[in-house]
Amino acid sequence: MMNRSVRRIRLTCRTRVNLRGHLRNRGTLKLAGGGAAVLLALSGCSSSAGSSSGSAGSSSSPERLSGTVTVFAAASLKESFTTLGKEFEKAHPGTKVTFNFSGSDTLAASITSGAPADVFAAASDTTMKTVTDAGDASGTPATFVRNQLEIATLPGNPEKISSLKDLTDSRLKVALCDKEVPCGAAAQKALDAAGLKLTPVSYEQDVKSALTKVELKEVDAAVVYKTDVKAAGSRVEGVEFPESAEAVNSYPIVLLKDAPNAAAAKEFIALVRSGDGQRVLGAAGFLKP
Repeated sequence: MMNRSVRRIRLTCRTRVNLRGHLRNRGTLKLAGGGAAVLLALSGCSSSAGSSSGSAGSSSSPERLSGTVTVFAAASLKESFTTLGKEFEKAHPGTKVTFNFSGSDTLAASITSGAPADVFAAASDTTMKTVTDAGDASGTPATFVRNQLEIATLPGNPEKISSLKDLTDSRLKVALCDKEVPCGAAAQKALDAAGLKLTPVSYEQDVKSALTKVELKEVDAAVVYKTDVKAAGSRVEGVEFPESAEAVNSYPIVLLKDAPNAAAAKEFIALVRSGDGQRVLGAAGFLKP
């Protein structure tokens, strides 16, 4: 009798609900012995049905990322973001990350003027505010790193520059970032903290341009970020100065409101803020947020 009951249940799994109801009406006390096998068969039937349903649900996986992600990023992020862009493309076949590296103020102006982009990574909260105030950001910007200033000199430091005050020597040619650019605003803040006045021979639109002036030996020194000195390697020499601690810049990143590829852009931002992203940025000389 027990074997016949089990076979019948296996052949009629689709009626399991009616069978359960029937068994409940008969009373569980009457299911001793052979009843345990009946319940076990019902359980297996339920498990099989649930498994079928689960596999159907798992087949509807999230849409795979594809297309181009356009990132507007501060010039000082060039080396580290280029590395992260390659890692992103490798992790998400079918995607491509393109960058526009420039002074943060220039990038912010482009975004508020309607330039199509997915992500904005600025070198200061002030330049990011230009974008958020214009309503062009989606969500709240998140600080992902910080950066500190350093003096870049010619290799070997032939002018023996050892402090920020040394740059005020009228014999020296010095380049600074424009005051509207984050690195320029930070340099001015450091000079104010030291009570110094400095008239450079040129103001540059981004930190890479200021560094290039040194590399080309057009100036004796420039005030740039530590990350830029590190990226330049043997082409320049870095000189730290204590006043730089008064002018550390925070770097915020945000998804833009009308991002053409918002799904992939969110994943790129997640990579930047992840442990892997932070290791790449840390190796470039950036400070933790």
